[in-house]
Amino acid sequence: MNAAEPDNITYSATMNSPLGQLTLVADACSLQSVLWPSTAIEGSSNDLPIASSDHHVINSAIAQLEEYFAGERQVFDLPLDPSGTDFQLEAWLALRAIPFGTTISYGDQAEKLGDPAKARAVGSANARNPISIIVPCHRVVGASGALTGFAGGLDSKAWLLDHERQTLGLGPSKLF
Repeated sequence: MNAAEPDNITYSATMNSPLGQLTLVADACSLQSVLWPSTAIEGSSNDLPIASSDHHVINSAIAQLEEYFAGERQVFDLPLDPSGTDFQLEAWLALRAIPFGTTISYGDQAEKLGDPAKARAVGSANARNPISIIVPCHRVVGASGALTGFAGGLDSKAWLLDHERQTLGLGPSKLF
């Protein structure tokens, strides 16, 4: 990208994954979102992302996601810049601390944020996580261990959790 480009320009590219086509959106320096096939990019035609097949952040994100899906990557190393409220940003940061192949409950995540009574607020924040997979909201489950809402659908959530367990040699989960 040219250093003289305005900061508000966004770029996008799509990639095929085992879960369908994902759309990645970035500004000049950071990844802003990973969108599921059913998620539309909002905005007027004047501010929609520019399709780019040669964007350093997007290309790095695609390479790291491909490694993840191949079972070769457990931690992502990308500059991220999701848009959200202060609470959402704090909740999404907590998601990044959940180890690969493990799950926690919404209550556990709320407790890590300092208020176990905010499990519903955590669930709401996680539902708005714009950087799926890389910011692993799929690793948060209901208090009983049951799968609950996920932007990519519960089948995708189950697939991601099983993929991580199998990558670690743990076999598929018996919970879902």
